[in-house]
Amino acid sequence: MSKVSRDTLYECINGVLAFSKTKKRRFMETVELQIGLKNYDPQKDKRFNGTVKLKHIPKPTMKVCVLGDQMHLDEAKELGIPCMSADDLKKLNRDKKLVKKLAKKYDAFIASDVLIKQIPRLLGPGLNKAGKFPAMCTHQEKLQDKIDELKATIKFQMKKVLCLSVAIGHVKMTSDELVQNTYLAMNFLVSLLKKHWQNVRSLHVKSTMGPPQRLY
Repeated sequence: MSKVSRDTLYECINGVLAFSKTKKRRFMETVELQIGLKNYDPQKDKRFNGTVKLKHIPKPTMKVCVLGDQMHLDEAKELGIPCMSADDLKKLNRDKKLVKKLAKKYDAFIASDVLIKQIPRLLGPGLNKAGKFPAMCTHQEKLQDKIDELKATIKFQMKKVLCLSVAIGHVKMTSDELVQNTYLAMNFLVSLLKKHWQNVRSLHVKSTMGPPQRLY
């Protein structure tokens, strides 16, 4: 059961949104959930890793590139989404610098099921190393749905430190949308932890430029 009450959630989210309106920014601020952990030893304890799809897309500006067969390339062009064919990938010649540049240019990749097996051969381990190995898309799925799913999915990964932060939305969302996303993210993270809420030291929500608001 969540240890954070609905009222506290709304109060903190409204605080974040109110602050974001005090000064006009030139970019859209992200809202993130920051988590401090306790009673965890990153050296000894099993590091968790999990993804959860949020109800509302937290990162609408996320840049996705489609590595596709002809059908997916046509679909991507219609949607105005950047795309590359197998021939385009071959031109990179497995050059580490070029693959790294490609990985840097986009936030995520989607590959046609027929092409995904060839990615390591065409590009080497670069995308994998950058943590951006493509998500697979079949012809039975709509490309737009797949992209929306990718934009709505967040990842919790335990590294060497005891604090995490994930994007759960942006300041143009309503408080209801942000509350639903925060709730989902928070409860999913707690489900990954060994002792659940006993491992949570603190929870904050904050916008890019705003002060953190303490949830827990």
